[in-house]
Amino acid sequence: MLAAADPSANVLYLARPCQFIGPPLPSDCSATWWTDNRFSERVVQAMNEALSQALPSGMQIELTGYSGGGAIATLLAGRRHDVRSLRTVAGNLDADYVNNIHGVSAMPGALSALGVAAQLSNLPQIHFTGSEDTTVPPEVARRFQQAAGERCVQVEDIRGMAHGSDWAAIWPSLLRQQPVCH
Repeated sequence: MLAAADPSANVLYLARPCQFIGPPLPSDCSATWWTDNRFSERVVQAMNEALSQALPSGMQIELTGYSGGGAIATLLAGRRHDVRSLRTVAGNLDADYVNNIHGVSAMPGALSALGVAAQLSNLPQIHFTGSEDTTVPPEVARRFQQAAGERCVQVEDIRGMAHGSDWAAIWPSLLRQQPVCH
């Protein structure tokens, strides 16, 4: 878990909907919230509200997300004005493309992180990808970078890392790389 490996003084971890509830799960916690609807407007809005409730007014934040959390962090960055930087790790920044790669059904209610790329073109960001990641391959981050432009968007390929590798073990060293605009 990246949050546990982050030595920063203030770290907030937002779990996906229903992740740490139950068992048993409440009736409104169906699998759809972490499958078909995991990038839906309702989920992103709920995450945005939770973030707003947790933060002191006027605080600048750095968003980080792993895998699908990368999509959520990116979508949040697209609707907030207090985001100073964005980092993703093996981030699913283009759900349609990733679903197509794997031959799985589309998520018609999903918001697209790729869809906010141009809007985030002036936000410093780093997207870490694993050279061995076949779940969310490095070209996903490169497609996002192409849509956002290269001035503020860095893509860092980490040799030998796969999607499920121990990213937390190297997270402190990756955090030393600061997102910047050139």
